Amino acid sequence: MLSQRTRYALRALQHLADRYGEGPVQLPEIARIQNIPAKFLTVILSELKRAGFVETLRGKEGGYWLGKRPEEITYGDIVRATRGSLALTPCASRFNHRPCEQCVDEETCRLREVMLLVRDETANVLDRIPLSAKVSAAQAAE
Repeated sequence: MLSQRTRYALRALQHLADRYGEGPVQLPEIARIQNIPAKFLTVILSELKRAGFVETLRGKEGGYWLGKRPEEITYGDIVRATRGSLALTPCASRFNHRPCEQCVDEETCRLREVMLLVRDETANVLDRIPLSAKVSAAQAAE
């Protein structure tokens, strides 16, 4: 399940993608339209800036904008940056792998094999949908 932080990050970046090329977007606008607490959004946008997704300019005419074109950012990129992994279990993570605490034997664990498949299929979908896309669930499945 996606954390609230990840969902807020996705919505904030979608908002910036919709306004791409129009100049800086002020934080209060994003917070209001996306219904994200402003203090939490400040922290999230700061993290997204460090990850290279967002640029910012301080001041009256300042705000936030995407650090890359919306076509160059995928949903998989964002989820990995905010969540750390697409895997549902730590043993199925490609980059943050660690054995599950109660696992008897990772080599023969049938659950791990299923979770590896889920991770790969999730990555397959999220890595091919750019932030610029406006897709339905049916389109994403194609």
